[in-house]
Amino acid sequence: MANMHTFSVLVENKPGVLARVAGLFARRAFNIESLAVGPTEDPLLARITIVVDAQDAALEQVQKQLDKLINVLHVEELQPEISVDRRLLLVKVAANDSNRTNVLQIVEMFRARVVDVVPDAVTVEATGSQAKVKALLTALAPYGVKEIVQSGTVAIGRGARSVSEQVLQKLQGGE
Repeated sequence: MANMHTFSVLVENKPGVLARVAGLFARRAFNIESLAVGPTEDPLLARITIVVDAQDAALEQVQKQLDKLINVLHVEELQPEISVDRRLLLVKVAANDSNRTNVLQIVEMFRARVVDVVPDAVTVEATGSQAKVKALLTALAPYGVKEIVQSGTVAIGRGARSVSEQVLQKLQGGE
């Protein structure tokens, strides 16, 4: 996991942009570990968060190529120490009368929450860093993980600076 890099790509919210951005990584044979996209505070803009496993030298070229794509407004690699990242996990765990209390204690310990209960299973929702999600799954594994669904990572830089605000000002001729 030493070569994981998180990119925040601010784009125009238009059809086909995601395909062009993801295609750039595919053409360079990078495995996209996580991909999340959604509109920003301005509906004209979308943010794509991409986590890739790649060597630094090759990644620098991809970042430059991303900057040149039509509809891409800003590309930034988010360093772990100056950003916040989260992913959402839904996990269905075998839980019956004999082990349900133990499963619920683990859920509480990770500040996750139960979103569905049936006689032989519970479905748990958790948000957190990739490390937290992995640790929760490891703790629940002995009870029998039946199914996992997780979102891609979403990430944002720490502090008051707003990249999308700066880009919008630039587009409107404010800088």
